[in-house]
Amino acid sequence: METQRKGINFLKSKAFTLLVILVVIVVFFWYVSPNHSYLGVRNITSILNSMVLYILFAVAVSMPLIFGEFDLSPGYVGTAAGATMATLFVEAGLPWYLIVIICLLLGIAFGLINAVLINEFRIQSFIATLAVGSFLARGVSYIVPSGRPLAFEDPVIGWIGTYKISLFGVDKLVPVSVIISLLVIVVYGVILSKSKFGRSIYLCGGGRQAARLAGLNPRRLSYIVFANSGMLGALGGILFAARLKTGDLTGTNSYSFPAVTACIFGGITFGGGTGNMLGCFLGLLIINGFNNGLQIMRFSTYWQNVAAGVLLLLALTIDFFSHKRSHRIVVPKAPKLQTEGAK
Repeated sequence: METQRKGINFLKSKAFTLLVILVVIVVFFWYVSPNHSYLGVRNITSILNSMVLYILFAVAVSMPLIFGEFDLSPGYVGTAAGATMATLFVEAGLPWYLIVIICLLLGIAFGLINAVLINEFRIQSFIATLAVGSFLARGVSYIVPSGRPLAFEDPVIGWIGTYKISLFGVDKLVPVSVIISLLVIVVYGVILSKSKFGRSIYLCGGGRQAARLAGLNPRRLSYIVFANSGMLGALGGILFAARLKTGDLTGTNSYSFPAVTACIFGGITFGGGTGNMLGCFLGLLIINGFNNGLQIMRFSTYWQNVAAGVLLLLALTIDFFSHKRSHRIVVPKAPKLQTEGAK
């Protein structure tokens, strides 16, 4: 009986809906692709490889969203971290592990600045994170390398960014960065679903007052959530720079909005308190798989941008109706009063 109930609940869940959408997309592009190459091993690896940075930024923005806040800074933080890493390699000559730690700490610092603006100065998270990202972090990405992209060489960082592992008898099939990103989303999925910290995030996203009554400290959790978001943004910037072996000045600036799209499409609502990493991953698979199919069919980049916009509107529409349905209040009908004559 318990197993049957769980099965029925899964069929009603957002994850099942996403799986159905994913299957439809896969079957369609498999059928129309030349020689059915869409489901080829190389193409599947290509889809996963295109998801690497989006996974990291999606996890980064999903934690504040579940908490009930908004963070648009991870993309800009990633650019600042990548530019800082390249500058330290070229001008400071520090060991790679120390440079990585410095860049991750830089991301944490940006996250803490976001938390201070939101908690202490009562600025809306959308405005605060956009200001920190588009002005402060982007300024750092220009100032640190003196306004020029810097190429660098390091064997370890280069291995992380470009090396591919042989698998299933196929040489150089899976990039190391894909494994790193998948590990990140699995770890955070376990943290959200199995740990006390994850349950606290959901409870705060459902209502701060209820969280306080339950003995939680939403302000302290907010600092942790935004610091974590900044750190993941920096990690995404490190992997981006490691792939290019260059500290680019625009880098990952444009990655935050697609990451938010994937989160909303995957069931993480703007209202907070709902969603998980499985839905987020499925949302990313749908978006990147759809774009990959358009590339195989040789649609122009402009049409791919239009399709991404349609998916964003679809995600927002689904979020609106699901949020409206979850907050619908059912008012019971008043009992009918018998009249004196009816008696």
